[in-house]
Amino acid sequence: MDDSQSAGRKTKRFFSDEFKRDAVRLIVEEKYTFKAAADSLGVREQSLRQWHAKLAPKPEPCGENATLDELREENKRLRRELRRAELEREILKKATAYFAKESL
Repeated sequence: MDDSQSAGRKTKRFFSDEFKRDAVRLIVEEKYTFKAAADSLGVREQSLRQWHAKLAPKPEPCGENATLDELREENKRLRRELRRAELEREILKKATAYFAKESL
């Protein structure tokens, strides 16, 4: 055990872009759960979720011949994306106001 581990600190590990893409592929193509993929790769689930958010292909919009279930699923996904975008916008507004006040 090295000094950083004996002191209770964890060393930061770095993963190649290829490793991250392969990890995301397990979820997207092989249909692993985030937990199962993270466990099998020996990485944190949160790291895998971040890689997935950045690297996974965006779902295709439903076409005119979509089933009701496909439309519901897309609607659910779009509502999640909208909530996230609105939250990010609110955070940016507050940060802008804070930094504008600080610069006075």
